[in-house]
Parts: sequence; C-alpha cells; structure tokens
Amino acid sequence: MENQETEYKESWHDDYLETISAFANTQGGKLIIGIDDKNEIIGVKNAKELLENLPNKIIHKLNIIPEIQSRTREGKEIIEIVIKPSSFPVSYNGRFYRRSGSTTQQLNGQELMNFLLEKSGQSWDEIVEPKASLEEIDEKAIENFIQLAKDKIPSIETETNWVNILKKLKLIESDKLKRAAILLFGKNPQDFYIQAVTRIGKFRTPTDVVSTDIIEGNLFDQLQKTLELLRTKYLISKIEYEDIHRREILEYPYEALREAIINALIHRDYLGKSQIQIRIYDDKLIIMNEGKLPPDIPVEKLKTDHISRPRNPLLARVFYYAGFIETWGRGTIKIVQECKKQGLPEPDFENDSGVMKVTLYKDIYNEENLRKMGLSERQIKAVRYVKEKGKITNKEYREISGLSDEGVRLDLNELVKKKILLSKGKGRNTYYVIGKFGD
Repeated sequence: MENQETEYKESWHDDYLETISAFANTQGGKLIIGIDDKNEIIGVKNAKELLENLPNKIIHKLNIIPEIQSRTREGKEIIEIVIKPSSFPVSYNGRFYRRSGSTTQQLNGQELMNFLLEKSGQSWDEIVEPKASLEEIDEKAIENFIQLAKDKIPSIETETNWVNILKKLKLIESDKLKRAAILLFGKNPQDFYIQAVTRIGKFRTPTDVVSTDIIEGNLFDQLQKTLELLRTKYLISKIEYEDIHRREILEYPYEALREAIINALIHRDYLGKSQIQIRIYDDKLIIMNEGKLPPDIPVEKLKTDHISRPRNPLLARVFYYAGFIETWGRGTIKIVQECKKQGLPEPDFENDSGVMKVTLYKDIYNEENLRKMGLSERQIKAVRYVKEKGKITNKEYREISGLSDEGVRLDLNELVKKKILLSKGKGRNTYYVIGKFGD
C-alpha cells in the first residue's frame, strides 16, 4: 500500500525523479517499479537496462546515490529504488519537493523558505539580523530578565556587561545581533519584524468585531500586556470567598491562557506575515498563530506526553531561563489540566493549513462539547431549553422532541446518567435542571 515512504509505478518515467527527490527531502523512502497503484505485480521488461541507467541518472540529476536492486515477486522482476533522507536540500530541475502522505508536493513560498532553513541546520531565530546594531537592545529589558533568570543562572546577577549576557545566551554572533535577541530584548522589534505583534479582538459573530487591540514590544512585554488586557478589558472575573479570603476567578483559567500565549509567541512561524490572533466570542476564546507542527508530533498527541521540539529554540531557551516554560513538552497538557480543574471542557488543538489554533470553551454545555459527549440533536435541544427556561419536564420534552413517553424517559435518563441534568421532585412533579458536570 502506498504511503509517505512507499510509492509504486508500473514502469519508469523520468518525471519520477520528482518523487525520488521528495523522498530524499523528507524521511527517505522506496520507489518500486513494476507494481501498479492497486498493488498488483506487473513486472519490468527492461530491468537490466534500468539497473544500468538509473544510478547514473539519479546521481547526475539529483546528486544523491540511491540503492537500486532487482527482485523477483510472483515470478516477475521488479526494481526497488531505496532513497535515504538527505542532509542537504535536493532539487529536481530547480524545484524542491517533499512527501505529504502518499503524495509528492512541490514546495513554494514560505514552505520552501522553512525547508531550506531546516536543511541548513538553522532556525529562523538563530539567523543574524544584518540591519541591527547593539544599540537596538533595551537595557531595561535585560535587567528585567536578570531578575527572572537568577534562579536558573545564578552567575547572571554578577555580570555587569549586558553584551556578555547576550553572548552567554547565544544571541550574538561576531558582535551582530541574532533575530531572537531583537524579539526578546529589542527596543522596537516591529521596526524589523512588522508581523511580530499580538492582536486581540472581541467578536459577536465571526464577521462582527466589537473591539480590537494590537500589542507590540518585545515578547516578554507582549506576554505581560496581553494577559493584562485580557484580565482587565476582555474577560470577566467572578468573586468567590474561601473563609475570609476573597478570590477573583477569571472565566478562562489564567494559567491556561498564559501557557497558550507563550506557545504562540515562541513557536510561531515568523516567516509568515500574519499576527498572533486572540479572538474572543461569547462562549469561546481562540488563539491562533502561523506554524506547522513537526511531522512526528500529530495534533492528537498534544494532549498526551510528547517530546519538546521548539520551532525557535533560542526563544524557547530564554523563556525557559526566565522561568516561563519547561523543556518537557508539557505546555499543552497543562492547558488541558487547568481547564478541567476549573470545570470547563477540554480545549481543542487544531493544526491546519499552516495555522496552529487553540480553542478554550467557557460553557461546558455548548453544542460542540455536547456533541463530543455523544448527545443526539434531540438531547442537545433539551439542554438548550433548560439553559433558557431553567428547567424541563417530561411533558415539555415530549412536546419539543415529538418522542413517545418511553423515548422521553430513555433520553432524560441518559442525560441524568451523564450528569448533564439533575432530576428534581417526584412522580408527576418531576422536572430536570442543569447538573454540575463532573460531580
């Protein structure tokens, strides 16, 4: 069966050099000649000629050395071309290709730039910014960092020369600032990277924006200002008391917001032109940033243990020293845990079309979450009714659903069993109210 690392062809055509270059640029792979895409063995008639010509053709066109063998299956000869992953970018006729599932894709634009950076062994934040001088650094930002990092780097408090601090953090090369230095400690990072800002918006609908704020400055400032704006302007806090102690509880967990914003700041693809976006709706909050996940970390893995592989390692390293992140890949797990702790639904993580999106839900009884819990459209309608009216009776459910008495009983019992509704009263006076999920 064809997949990311295997492809079948009935016969050889030079266009298949695209596939071979794609294998080399991804994780390696095997191109098999003499088998069709239905996995039926056709065989190769000119196997000897291919064994003689293909190695030279691949070396000449792609500058890589393949492993080519003739094998016999079901009495027919086939050719296997095995390609190892290349440490350098492999082009075919001036174009670059990679494998995506069982397809070969040409790289263009931002994807091509990211690919070439990856193959060069550098990340975006490690590259020297030739237009920047040491005067671009805000010494106050360095002083703030020293106070944050003194526990993890005890010697940093005794360092009097901030240039030496940047050198120890690997943010300077040959007395030139790297991009990470400007984003972390620059006076005006947006003079160099206009896209490096965070935009917050309050939405009534996906097209109706109530208010907007744009947060600039270095990444530490953006984190602090964004959290403060969310807390004071965009989100509501409820007041609770523990004995005589007054507590303000934000409608979304503060630690989950903090973790998600940090992830967006340090893992975003700064080659992209879009800003980090935080969209706030009545029932949910969405944080979006450009940037694909590594191929070996599918989005489903973010809610379980996974390795840490930052897109911008210098940014991540400095945030670690500042005490803002761990190095264990547990940030997304923490977001999930904090939401559950506050009695909210699990957040959603999506990575589509090069955009990472985290969605936090305020209402545990929103329709998306109820569907995830396996409720039917009838039952969702009942929960909506209870949220609006405060309660529902068997008779009212029968009227809005069209079910028989037995059907109503089964549906409502299931909602009670799932602790979404609570049963109150007895006999004909029974009614149902919203339960406290997870009790």
